[in-house]
Amino acid sequence: MKKTLPALLAALAITVVIGVGMLFVGGNALFNSDGITVSNSPIVANAQSASGDQAAQIAQLQSQVAQYQSRETQYQQELSQAADQIRAANDKLQQVQMLLSALQSRGIITIGQDGRIFLNQ
Repeated sequence: MKKTLPALLAALAITVVIGVGMLFVGGNALFNSDGITVSNSPIVANAQSASGDQAAQIAQLQSQVAQYQSRETQYQQELSQAADQIRAANDKLQQVQMLLSALQSRGIITIGQDGRIFLNQ
């Protein structure tokens, strides 16, 4: 109990000192704001500059998004063409397999275990 009273008084004193300091700074800013115009303030100029930088950055990002979308469309087209080519190659392969099966069933050719093809005479 002996230490809580001095700690409480110290905390109260610090709070009062900080509060008075805040009131002084706030009052000073309030009373000195008459001569400052907002449009000439360097803070506003920096904010406008930052806003312009952000707008330029947004425009650049939108341009990049458009480029990526264009590339994606191009890649989708190339993928579709590749799929069409694979389907065409599979169709030709199936035709060749059917031809080889027909020739083998008629006895014109013989297909060995190792995949070699022999003509029968």
